[in-house]
Amino acid sequence: MTSAISARGLRKSFGSQTVLDAIDFDVDEGSVFALLGPNGAGKTTAVHILSTLMPADAGTAIIGGHNVATEAGAVRAIIGLTGQFAAVDGLLTGEENLLLMARLRHLGSAAGRRRVDALLDQFDLTASARKPLATYSGGMRRRLDLAMTLVGDPRVIFLDEPTTGLDPRSRQTMWNIVRELVGRGVTIFLTTQYLDEADELASNIAVLDGGRVVASGSPDELKRRIPGGHVLLTFASADAQAAASTLLNVPADSDVANAALSLRVPIASDEVGTVREVLARLDGSAIALEGLSIHTPDLDDVFFALTGNSATAHPATTEAAS
Repeated sequence: MTSAISARGLRKSFGSQTVLDAIDFDVDEGSVFALLGPNGAGKTTAVHILSTLMPADAGTAIIGGHNVATEAGAVRAIIGLTGQFAAVDGLLTGEENLLLMARLRHLGSAAGRRRVDALLDQFDLTASARKPLATYSGGMRRRLDLAMTLVGDPRVIFLDEPTTGLDPRSRQTMWNIVRELVGRGVTIFLTTQYLDEADELASNIAVLDGGRVVASGSPDELKRRIPGGHVLLTFASADAQAAASTLLNVPADSDVANAALSLRVPIASDEVGTVREVLARLDGSAIALEGLSIHTPDLDDVFFALTGNSATAHPATTEAAS
């Protein structure tokens, strides 16, 4: 696939503190790319560099074929940015905010009006379009903020923690909007503190820690790198549990509810093969099995395994580079 965003050797320091230390990544066109990392890891700094708000100290970034450092105007023409906080004018209505953005984008009166009406409908804001922003919920403000980003019909959108503070319903609404945008070929660069959000939306993830990309790949690829997957077996009697423990050479599980009747069988690499082998051995022994479930590492496990305790390792740069 063609890269919508390509970064090579990006570096950025604030005083003596290195925030980005020669990071590399590529983002395919029409995909969601998630940048994960603890507070202060440099996620927002990366977004600010890529969106031309801040120069890098070294390295190269290309967006839509344009160099971020030397062709900033061309880059700005094809990107949109929704930051951590809704950048809307609280003295205007939702409709007025969008019309202002349309004028700033030089759309013209008729074209701007059509674009604003379409966005109000797309983001379910038509009924509240002429109400003051003081009456808007947090989710409505975030939707309006994203709608304003889309006035110029950008090909690449940076979403910096777009659902922070939203309730579950509003988060789902934002997720659906992101999926619709990607379905239309828009590229999304996402930073988020919600690992389930990255798992749900992103086709590719980079984990940033200590200023470096410590791992990258699809959510499934990252999960497979972390040990801890297991088959959980439950039994109707302690005798069956004890017999299975001896047969499978695994200890009784002490970390789950009703632990005396449970066993964990580690999954090495072949999940299906492990399950088949366990069932075949139990069937051959006539041990009564009450239940079976498969547990695999999630992105939380990946995050903690790759970043360790570094969530508090960069306090000096938390505000500037979170």
